[in-house]
Amino acid sequence: MKLLRVPIVMVLLSGLVSAGPAQASSAHSPAIVVSKMTGPGSVSATDTNWKIKATDLGVMWDNGSGEILAAFGDTFGDTWQPPGANGDDWRSQVLLRSTDRNLADGMSFSSAATDAPGHAKELIPSKKIDGDEITVIPTAGVSVGTRQYLAYMSVRHWGEPGVWTTNHSSIAYSDDNGQNWVTGGPRWDNLGGDNHFQMAAFVRRDGFVYMYGTPNGRNGAAYLARVPEAAVLDKAAYRYWTGSAWQPGPDTLATPVVAAPVSELSVQFNAFTGRWLMTYLKGSDVVLRTAPAPTGPWSGPAVVAGFADFPGLYGGFMHPWSSGPNLYLALSEWTPYNVYLIRVTLNRDGSITNPNLVRDPSFERQTTGTVSAPWAVHGNGGIDQATWAFTADRNGFVRYDRGWHDLHQTVPVTPHTAYTLSGWLRTSPDNDNGFFGVRNPGGPPFAEVNFGAVGGWTKFTVTFNSGSRSSVEVFAGIWTDNGDMWLQLDDFALTRT
Repeated sequence: MKLLRVPIVMVLLSGLVSAGPAQASSAHSPAIVVSKMTGPGSVSATDTNWKIKATDLGVMWDNGSGEILAAFGDTFGDTWQPPGANGDDWRSQVLLRSTDRNLADGMSFSSAATDAPGHAKELIPSKKIDGDEITVIPTAGVSVGTRQYLAYMSVRHWGEPGVWTTNHSSIAYSDDNGQNWVTGGPRWDNLGGDNHFQMAAFVRRDGFVYMYGTPNGRNGAAYLARVPEAAVLDKAAYRYWTGSAWQPGPDTLATPVVAAPVSELSVQFNAFTGRWLMTYLKGSDVVLRTAPAPTGPWSGPAVVAGFADFPGLYGGFMHPWSSGPNLYLALSEWTPYNVYLIRVTLNRDGSITNPNLVRDPSFERQTTGTVSAPWAVHGNGGIDQATWAFTADRNGFVRYDRGWHDLHQTVPVTPHTAYTLSGWLRTSPDNDNGFFGVRNPGGPPFAEVNFGAVGGWTKFTVTFNSGSRSSVEVFAGIWTDNGDMWLQLDDFALTRT
């Protein structure tokens, strides 16, 4: 997981250590991968357009003028190599802007806060001295009028997995759409190490800005405060929820609205459900809870993305323009050290519906280089365990110099129902006859696309009606009769259309 930060600008890859939790969840992940938001191969090629080759988080908010502002955490430039945070051109945070309202095909960015053409700037300086201030990380953003507010934490030291210490949290503001930021706003010091508001989530509603907070690290509960929207920079104006009333400080009066462990919160009021939504990292999974009011009561947690399918996951920040039943989130993963747009579908009551029906969709549950259930291989294939997967640590592959080779999985479906199958593929340069689609189990395909050479990871999609079938076989494969060829597969999804 993204549990250890890098305390120097340039590190050797062999010096990186990243450890998962003691007991990782095996929960199925209903989320599907929509696109890559940052880094090489991202929708907006952030590595070449703004020198954002590797980054994390992706805290998003509506700037009030038709744009989404997205603040990312520790960011690295051209020399970054997976896994994890490393490389030159270290910026503690960067900001990208988006006007993209069609999230079904990914999220694009149109501009960045820059200090030179083609280079995203560091928004708030940090000392980058371990034991003093190693970095300054954005945790929440909100707009009031034309002013943008950014909550951040000053990190003193990254410790054991899931544990870090902060000096304080504070709020900066910008009056030029995030290009320049003024610090010195309200501050929550962490001298005793247990302040409730070191990481934040903002929601503006009904004349207030609600601020949800958690302590430093990933083991604390969630707390709540609010402030009149015109007084965000006045700490004396904040009122803390005690469980029965809003009270002025000290912030120690606040009582938990969600029990520990809670970290990397994202909260919004969702118009489609008419409920408040909260996503956060709970142990090793990103979960969703809902409530009728900002104070709760909050529903039980439902897994959005689980560790078993997205190893190294963290974050899970909701896109403010998620509309209708589709809820989009920015999800970070450690090995590719970049951010992905994922999606779940909601019922009117805020519960998750229409999950991804493919089991082990990203091949991350495979424990060896040999393909195992629920996947099967025809011909020659296996599991790559390296740093070139589309997401996380693993992907499937087939390779040979003659004949048909594929990976496939049988998936139960509902008869007479429309479905969409998607998956991410890339091939050797000489591939001339690949296929991706759906077939009768053990039989011929009935919906497929044919492809040639695919250079970078590319999303393929097939739509079909199940007809009288109660199961289908999803597959991707290549004919290799013209020399040595290979195909790599990752992040399959099958959902109702």
